[in-house]
Amino acid sequence: MLNHIYNTALVTGATSGIGKAIVLALAGQGIQVFALGRNLDLLQEFDGIENVKAIQSDVRDYNQLKELFLSHEIDIVVNNAGVLTTRSEFQNINHSDIDAMLDINLKAPLHLTREALPAMIERGKGHVFFIGSSAGLTPHPNSTVYGASKAGISLFCDALRYDLVGHGIRVTEIVPGRVQTNLYHTAIEQNKVRSELYDEYESIMPEDIAELILTALRLPQAVDVSRFEVFPTSQVVGGSKIVKKQS
Repeated sequence: MLNHIYNTALVTGATSGIGKAIVLALAGQGIQVFALGRNLDLLQEFDGIENVKAIQSDVRDYNQLKELFLSHEIDIVVNNAGVLTTRSEFQNINHSDIDAMLDINLKAPLHLTREALPAMIERGKGHVFFIGSSAGLTPHPNSTVYGASKAGISLFCDALRYDLVGHGIRVTEIVPGRVQTNLYHTAIEQNKVRSELYDEYESIMPEDIAELILTALRLPQAVDVSRFEVFPTSQVVGGSKIVKKQS
């Protein structure tokens, strides 16, 4: 059973992959979920699903998000939206790619959390989740900016717990290795994603990450899971080596 002092949730990057799996998992537990995403066509796939309200939104627009928190009491925030716009050596990265990854992966979750916390503090309850990455804990090739954005999230989570101690609000970072998602679709040619990353390798599935969210929420309020690090069994923690599936 979930800890039902939490009744509502907001999930960013909700239209596919990890975000969509989290939306469906929470809604299936009776949580009212606000599913945020930019793609209206994909948001319409939530039509008719009980406990889900889809909202077209850009996570970089924190003024719109401010209005959302003023009009709704939201107990759970899942900062999931993220981009990997390129896998290039840093000296070859476009400035626009630097801005996009820092704006969406790092700045947007900070702004969103800033808008969520005052009401949570007033109510004395809340749980804020951040989807990090193993690239934020250890160097990955061609991932300088993406890694920096996720490393910023990791340190932010640790520091945020200091500011929130005593307020009854939990903060959990989920740090996965390789997950089978659409994250790489802008950084790798679409017809090469499966063959390069997934076909011969084990991967974590989005539903596995959603289950970790539920696990943290099921724990007593006095228990705060600060960080889940989760990897495919065939991937070395740290991310620098992953072996092919055994035949």
